[in-house]
Amino acid sequence: MKLIVGLGNKGEKYKHNRHNVGFMFIDYMAKWLKGQIVEKNDSNVTIYQCNNLILAKPQTFMNKSGEAVKKLIKQYISNDYQLTTNDLIVIHDDLDIPFGKFRIVRGYGPKLHNGLESIQNHLHTMGFLRIRIGVDNRSLQNRIPGIDYVLEDFSQEEQSTVNTVFDQIIERIKTEKIILF
Repeated sequence: MKLIVGLGNKGEKYKHNRHNVGFMFIDYMAKWLKGQIVEKNDSNVTIYQCNNLILAKPQTFMNKSGEAVKKLIKQYISNDYQLTTNDLIVIHDDLDIPFGKFRIVRGYGPKLHNGLESIQNHLHTMGFLRIRIGVDNRSLQNRIPGIDYVLEDFSQEEQSTVNTVFDQIIERIKTEKIILF
């Protein structure tokens, strides 16, 4: 069993923001796996369950993602899934990586990401897997602050690239057997 958590902010206003690329990936993967929403639970999380995967989108806003992730891990431990932080994969936006690229790493991430910081603080570990999706497509001439940039929507052209990156991520996690389908 693997718990895959995409980070983002709830609500229509944020749906297509760069900061919501984690939510977008969860939706994309659920569609790819032909999963269905099986529950909305009391920890404010939208959950898709597909085979041996739990795909989750915390509805607590980015800065409080750790609250929802901690509750999810406790919930699935108590349901005899024996889920640990080693089974946790967090997907998130990353301004330290150029747009169109991604990295899969364990234990470290961008210099500043409030969602990851919240998860680390609530779980008291950095030892979970991260899929870091690059969102920085700013030109050198128009370098707006990152905090503003991540809350902007992807352009239609960028969204096409995002879907290609999602396909590449799925292929990599299949070939490296990070997740067994």
